[in-house]
Amino acid sequence: MKIGLGVTGSFCTFKNLLVALGQIIDTGHQVVPVFSYVVSAFDTRFFKAKDFEDEIIRLTGHTPIKTIVEAEPMGTVKGVDLMLVAPCTGNTLAKIAHGITDTPVTMAVKATLRNNKPVVLSVSSNDALGANARNIGTLLNTRNLFFVPFGQDAPLKKPNSLIADTSLILPTCEKAIEGKQITPLFL
Repeated sequence: MKIGLGVTGSFCTFKNLLVALGQIIDTGHQVVPVFSYVVSAFDTRFFKAKDFEDEIIRLTGHTPIKTIVEAEPMGTVKGVDLMLVAPCTGNTLAKIAHGITDTPVTMAVKATLRNNKPVVLSVSSNDALGANARNIGTLLNTRNLFFVPFGQDAPLKKPNSLIADTSLILPTCEKAIEGKQITPLFL
């Protein structure tokens, strides 16, 4: 399977993403990375932008797509079989729910959905049960859109925060290619 990997700016989850990415590649899937503008440019306490890009290139063998123009063909016949957004921030959730296409990742998602191919979202958002709850609700009812199972990561300190279980990314993608949502969805 050829998987598009849209990476957005929940930098604290990148280590877990790299482990999941290794599992995907180890099972023989090809991965084409797509970076949001923030991931392409921001150095954080978790990763330097250049170091993270180098690691993605090392693992996938592909230079990340970094422009809307480059991302547009992702869903075509020559594109990917499935688009995975991991991590998927609240900002990206909102954009997808409202049809906003202003980053390479949201363009890749739009291109994939418009060609009736599956999109998998691996949520990582501090406001998923707050301002973004309505967007998750909308996306749960969107054809060809699937979620990596998620739960509260720190219910007492961050009661509105949700994070996907990245160890379930590969099984979620395998079900999504069959048109099925992995369950249980809520952990």
